[in-house]
Amino acid sequence: MTLPDHHLTQGERRIRSFHPHWKRLIGPFIALILIAAASGAALWFIPEWEFAFYARIAVVVIALILLTIWSFVPYLQWKNTGYVLTTHRFTISTGVLNKSTDEIPITKVNTVSSDQTFAERMLGCGTLTVESAGERGEIVLRDIPRIQDVRTELFKLVEDASDGEVDGR
Repeated sequence: MTLPDHHLTQGERRIRSFHPHWKRLIGPFIALILIAAASGAALWFIPEWEFAFYARIAVVVIALILLTIWSFVPYLQWKNTGYVLTTHRFTISTGVLNKSTDEIPITKVNTVSSDQTFAERMLGCGTLTVESAGERGEIVLRDIPRIQDVRTELFKLVEDASDGEVDGR
C-alpha cells in the first residue's frame, strides 16, 4: 500500500501501513442510503404521463451525480490516502488523480502527540500531530486508526533514531 517494498532503502523495514479510520466513510454511506431511497421513491411515484420516461432518466442522472459527489469521491479519497511507518520515515500519501506524498524522516521528528475526543476514544482513532525540524514544521493527521499504537511505535522509532539505532534493532 502506497509505498512499495522496492522503494524501501537498504536496512529499512515497514512497521505499519494503514488508511484513515473507517469513520470517514460514515457520511458517504449515509448519503448513499438516502440518495438510493430518495431516487427509488421518486421513480416509484412518477406518474404515467407523456414525459414519464424523461423524468425517470432525470431522476437516475441526478442520483448518479449526487452519488458520485457525496459517496464515490469521498470513498476514493479515503482509499487513496495512506500512511506508511518504516524504520526510517513516516510517509503520507494522498490523491486520486494527482498523487501527493510527504515523507518525514524519523531523525527529523521532534515531537509526537495525539488528541482524541470521547467519540474517537470509543472508536480507537484520533488526531496525530508530528512536529519535525523540516520546512513544514508541524503536520496534523486526522482520523488515525489505533492512534495510541501508532504514536507509541513512532515515538519508539524516534527514540531509537536518537540513540543511533536507526534500523530499529
